[in-house]
Amino acid sequence: MAARPYWKGQIRLALVSIPVEVYSATRSGATIAFNQIHEPSGKRIKYEKVVPGIGPVDIDDIVKGFEYAKGEYVLLDEDEIEGVKLESKKTLELTQFVDAHDIDMIYFEKPYYVVPADDLAEEAFIVLREALRRSRKVGLGQLAMRGREYVVSIKACGRGMVMETLRYADEVNKAASYFREIGDGDPDEELLDLATTLIDKKTGKFDAGEFHDRYVDALKDLIERKKKGKTLNIDSDEEGGADPRGSNVVDLMAALKKSIGPAGSGSAKGKSPAKKASTKTSAKSDAKSAAKPARKPPAKKRA
Repeated sequence: MAARPYWKGQIRLALVSIPVEVYSATRSGATIAFNQIHEPSGKRIKYEKVVPGIGPVDIDDIVKGFEYAKGEYVLLDEDEIEGVKLESKKTLELTQFVDAHDIDMIYFEKPYYVVPADDLAEEAFIVLREALRRSRKVGLGQLAMRGREYVVSIKACGRGMVMETLRYADEVNKAASYFREIGDGDPDEELLDLATTLIDKKTGKFDAGEFHDRYVDALKDLIERKKKGKTLNIDSDEEGGADPRGSNVVDLMAALKKSIGPAGSGSAKGKSPAKKASTKTSAKSDAKSAAKPARKPPAKKRA
C-alpha cells in the first residue's frame, strides 16, 4: 500500500492481540487555498511577529501563553507542554461494545481505515470483523496518538474495519438549548402524508460520486480562464441578489402537491382541501336553514 499508515499497533480484545495499520480515510485535496498578494508588485505578502509599542521581535523570545483573564496570561515553554503529552501507545484495547445506533452521529469526528498488519494477523482480524458485523455492535476504546488521547470506535466495513475518533461530551453543545423554542405539536396529517410521499418519491441508494462541490468546480474554472487571460462577466447571474426566501408567503399544501406532481397528488390519504371545504359549507347552510324560525302568515285586516 502506497500511503503511509497514520498509526501502527495492535487491537486488543481480552487476551487476543491483532496487529493492525490505520490509514486516514479522508482527504482535503478538494479545497482551494488563496495567498494574499501585493498587486502592484505581484509578490506574496509576509507577516512579521510584532508586539504593540515594541515592534518586530525575535522568534526565540516567543513563548505560548494561556489567557485566564482579560490581558492576563500563564506562560508555558515547549518543554513544559511536551512534559504532559501522552506517550503514543501501540495498543488499542476494546473495553466496551455498544449498539451502533446508541452513539449519536454528532459525536463522530474523523474516520480511518483499519487493515491487518500482515498475513499472520489476517485470521484474527477477520474473526473480529465478522463478530462485530454479526452482533451489529461497535467496539469502543481510548487511544493516545500524537500527544493526545482519543475515544475511538471500531466497526466492520467491507473487507476491513473503520476506526472513528469521537468527540468528548464537553465538546458537543447540548441540542436542547437550540431546540427548546420549537413547538412539539403534531403536524397536520394531510401535510405529513404529502411530505412522506415526496420523500418516498426521491428515495434511492447513496452514491457519493453523484455529488460535487460546485463552488470548487467554479473556482477551478475561474482560475483556468484567468490564466488564459480571459475576462469574465461576474454580473451574469439571472437571480441577481434576490432574497432566496422569496417575497410571498408559501402555501405549504400547494407547494408539497406541486413538488409531488400530478401522478403523486392523488396518493395522499384523506380528503382534498376543496372537498373538505365544500362539505363544511354544505353543513353550515343546512345548520343555518334549520336555525331560522318559520315565518308567520300575515294577519287578516278587520272589515
